[in-house]
Amino acid sequence: MIALFRNPIFSKLFAANFLSQLGTVVGNMAFAYYLVDRFSTRPSYATMAELMYSLPTLAVFWVVGVIADLINRKWIAVNSDWIRAGLTLLLLLFVHYDVIFMCFLILFLRSAVSKFFGPAEMGLLQGSIGPEQYVQASGLNQMITGVFLLFGMSLGATAYYYMGIEGAIIVDCLSFIGSGILLLLCQFPETALMPNGKKRLRDLRIPMLIKDFRQGLDYILKFKLLLMLVSGFLFFGIINGVFAVLPIFTMKYKLSPDNYIVHSSLITIFLGIGFLIGSIIGPLFIKRFSRANVLIAGLFMSSIIIIALGSMNAIWAYLPIVLLAGITIAPVNIALGSWMPELVTPQNIGKVNALIEPVMMLGHSLALGFVALAFPAFITITWLHYILGLCTIAVSTSYLIGLPPLLRVRVTAADETVNRPSS
Repeated sequence: MIALFRNPIFSKLFAANFLSQLGTVVGNMAFAYYLVDRFSTRPSYATMAELMYSLPTLAVFWVVGVIADLINRKWIAVNSDWIRAGLTLLLLLFVHYDVIFMCFLILFLRSAVSKFFGPAEMGLLQGSIGPEQYVQASGLNQMITGVFLLFGMSLGATAYYYMGIEGAIIVDCLSFIGSGILLLLCQFPETALMPNGKKRLRDLRIPMLIKDFRQGLDYILKFKLLLMLVSGFLFFGIINGVFAVLPIFTMKYKLSPDNYIVHSSLITIFLGIGFLIGSIIGPLFIKRFSRANVLIAGLFMSSIIIIALGSMNAIWAYLPIVLLAGITIAPVNIALGSWMPELVTPQNIGKVNALIEPVMMLGHSLALGFVALAFPAFITITWLHYILGLCTIAVSTSYLIGLPPLLRVRVTAADETVNRPSS
């Protein structure tokens, strides 16, 4: 892990990713509190805001990965930060004048631009470290997630309480500017910037983009192990979609209606502590038991824990179980996050990463749409937990059935390649 931070490129990329997530988490959580506070009789507004973060994926997924594999990835990542900073200033203007429709539109556009950042950042990371460091890098990225789960909602609540929604949005804007500056200072190897050769944005044509998108889709469809992993992301999207609003809704409408801001922050604090613990032990478990075993067992244990959460009627019982959920979920994310760059070639990592995103966001959007329509008219908070747990069981079972035979085929093919006599 120390060796990773001795790499100046990784250090700056890690810090840029941290800043980008910092602003996004603070701004999004503060905006959620703003909507729940200002429009308390309309919980669907908070769900609509979450939809604005996820729906853009379905509009731009076919192009973001292709572009990340064809043109300069550093240029893509930096300009994604700059454009989001500009859109955040527009969001500040519309919040000031209370134009809620335009706020949702800006959230949609900003999310669409952010989708270009992920595939480019993944490609830059893959090309800047060795394959033996993927698990450690994934663990560190998972620790960032844990930190923001630990402090994100609290930071959003603090920013909203002390600075107001406008102050929180300014923090959001500054974080994107800082991330862009750090990326500008990075000197990436040419193979990380443009693994498919030099191309400029004006050289790209729609037929070329469509052709490359189809190549990425064919790559996944022919790679059965990769296809199996990507298919599970639909259910991960459903899980993330419900969990996006679950902490606030659980406290607001079930456990603590009068102090929901403080107690919903406690949910993410306990979940974040669990993520940090899971991020530390996850690489050790993967080394000891393999990625597949950690993935399957982690998902199954998470499902049982989430179902148990739905049965809790007291905060003191709910929070420790949230901690356990974080500990079991983090190794699952590390297993997946470190597996992808190992399986996928540098020439296709952008396209594959971009195709994962819409699958996940389709599930995310379906879940949020379901919550917006069904809660609180038809289902309760308890049943939201149960549905979440059942989805997790479905993913765990599908991996238990499908992954072992695919891994055996992969190992056999690798052994045959090694033992094949050279001509």
